[in-house]
Amino acid sequence: MTQSAEAARTIILTVDDDPGVSRSVARDLRRRYGQAYRVVRAECGESALDALRELKLRGDVVAVILADYRMPRMNGIEFLEQALDIYPGARRVLLTAYADTDAAIDAINVVDLDHYLLKPWDPPEEKLYPVLDDLLETWRASEHRPVLITKVVGHRWSARSSAVREFLARNQVPYRWYSSDEPEGRRLLSAAGQDGLRLPLVVTPDGTALVEPEDRDIAAKVGLATTPAADFYDLVIIGGGPAGLGAAVYGASEGLRTVLVERSATGGQAGQSSRIENYLGFPNGVSGAQLTDRARRQAAKFGAEILTAREVTGLEINGAARVVRFSDGSAIAAHAVILATGVSYRQLQAPGVDDLTGCGVFYGSALTEAAACQDHDVYIVGGANSAGQAAMYLSRGAKSVTLLVRGASLSDSMSHYLVQQITDAPTISVRTNTVVEAAHGEHQLERLTLTDTTTGHAEMVDAQWMFVFIGAAPLADWLGDTVLRDSRGFILTGPDLTADGSPPPGWELDRPPYHLETNVPGVFVAGDARAESAKRVASAVGEGAMAVMLVHRYLEQS
Repeated sequence: MTQSAEAARTIILTVDDDPGVSRSVARDLRRRYGQAYRVVRAECGESALDALRELKLRGDVVAVILADYRMPRMNGIEFLEQALDIYPGARRVLLTAYADTDAAIDAINVVDLDHYLLKPWDPPEEKLYPVLDDLLETWRASEHRPVLITKVVGHRWSARSSAVREFLARNQVPYRWYSSDEPEGRRLLSAAGQDGLRLPLVVTPDGTALVEPEDRDIAAKVGLATTPAADFYDLVIIGGGPAGLGAAVYGASEGLRTVLVERSATGGQAGQSSRIENYLGFPNGVSGAQLTDRARRQAAKFGAEILTAREVTGLEINGAARVVRFSDGSAIAAHAVILATGVSYRQLQAPGVDDLTGCGVFYGSALTEAAACQDHDVYIVGGANSAGQAAMYLSRGAKSVTLLVRGASLSDSMSHYLVQQITDAPTISVRTNTVVEAAHGEHQLERLTLTDTTTGHAEMVDAQWMFVFIGAAPLADWLGDTVLRDSRGFILTGPDLTADGSPPPGWELDRPPYHLETNVPGVFVAGDARAESAKRVASAVGEGAMAVMLVHRYLEQS
């Protein structure tokens, strides 16, 4: 890599209150270093600090700072002392007159000064450039490089900080995490003018600082599409899990103008799985994140539009159009709609759990927290495959993993291969007939009360981490009475709508509903939200493909 390429966004900053001197320094610096470095100049310490903060938020790197000693309001040493907090790795040079050399020497101890230059520095080839060359070489050896990724500053036990990390990770957005009580985290907070009381702080690659942002605000700033490109489509898919992504791939590849709308992150619950080992074609298993990323890229390759962080709040029938309404009041319409909304984890009803959610208590695998579980005791509530997959994944680094199962046996609800793996894992133990009675902790999870359902015996255990997998409820309440659902909220389709031999209420077509079609013609369901679905990744993908086939059949007859 050439010096110019590696330093493309690297800064040399000079500050001097004398405009003539300031221009002269910048001119000499640009003449020698302008092709490899960006030279920024300021005429007072305050404006230079503002520039440094802006550069910090953008992810730019400052290699060298040259400051004049005699400046009003804030002299060069005072400026460099504050600049040190923003860019501790930058080399620091003080410009001074001969009469101020004592102050310059003292500054070596105050601000860890690297060098001082006497005015005038003419000729620069003898008095300026050799010094700068050495300092830049030293700086390059220290590996201070620009980090052009999203930065998140938060607290380990902040629920919203955890949720933002999960949102970015599941949407395949590279980010770097900084704790608010560590030096670099404090520097970013200071650069954004924040005191750390409002977290998280998200700094996007272009330097925009977002304080306590909503998912949609983050999505719009990190390059995720949030606004539809058109008002009308052939097919709108609601939900970005395996069923929705499968439908998007097949819909777009077969020529339908297709848009997929996801309220959080593509992948659904499957996207949070640490490892799926029984999915066809992956004999060594595949993580939910990997499978989701491939499916998303495949759908985009065929031209499917994918909207992220958009919440759907209503479905309306307007003649032949099916209108999908968003939470902000906007809407899009289509000839057909596939509901692939999936399910959400049921909430654990025990005292203390709600208050500690995101602060040691998590629903789903929360893979972003796995590294923090290293050498800790972890509890997992649930006995189905998702709980087993999380147990195997977390057992790689955790001191111990305990599965808390309400039933009498894992084999009642978990695949045989997973039961065998858990049995053979030395750090995993299983407590059957056990429920969580309460969670305890002031700011984070500290203890759990566990109760044996057969004996009634209660026990208090130390715990910092609990992951909950206790079944799921369909994400379909927003549909209201538009489509028919069963007593548990799952959406009825096809034969289930005509069990008594009669068409569903309001059905006006001379054919019965297709297999995955709801009581509203042209509105189909795929995946876990459908009543009596198989609740498996492969079947969800298959239903997504099948739903597109039925959409074609519907469109041909409309």
